[in-house]
Amino acid sequence: MAIHYVKIGETLSSIASDYRRSVAELIQVNNIPNANIIVPGQPIIIPNLPAKESIPYTIEVSISKRTLTLKEAGQTRKSYPIAVGRMLYSTPIGNYIIVNRQPNPGGPYGAMWLTLSKRSYGIHGTNDPSSIGKAVSKGCIRMYNHDVLELSSIVPNGTSVAVRP
Repeated sequence: MAIHYVKIGETLSSIASDYRRSVAELIQVNNIPNANIIVPGQPIIIPNLPAKESIPYTIEVSISKRTLTLKEAGQTRKSYPIAVGRMLYSTPIGNYIIVNRQPNPGGPYGAMWLTLSKRSYGIHGTNDPSSIGKAVSKGCIRMYNHDVLELSSIVPNGTSVAVRP
């Protein structure tokens, strides 16, 4: 099972929201007596997600280079061009995991949506391929549709995603 370590300012509710789980589910799985009392550094089990250490793939996103690099067992397997967040909607720096996916989400999200463990953010396709390589999104990581379909066919939910400047 995946483990999330509580960060300063997080609540059980915000963690549940980020991982698309219910607070009740997290309370039950983690045997938490009081949902209002969690502390930074505390491990929280996220049910129905494999431990990221059990997955040979990792994803590294470089905002400045506008690339997403897929690694397998630490070795670069492929790099993809991406679009990132524009001014006032920057792509959030940090370490996340893919928590779920939605094929054909519609609208501007292209052929696939890979949900990140940060509410409202994901890796997705686009209905505007000319946007790739630019800082134009509302913080999400955009890919060409064929690229996001290829990526999603390789990486499982639980895959680690490191977003760097």
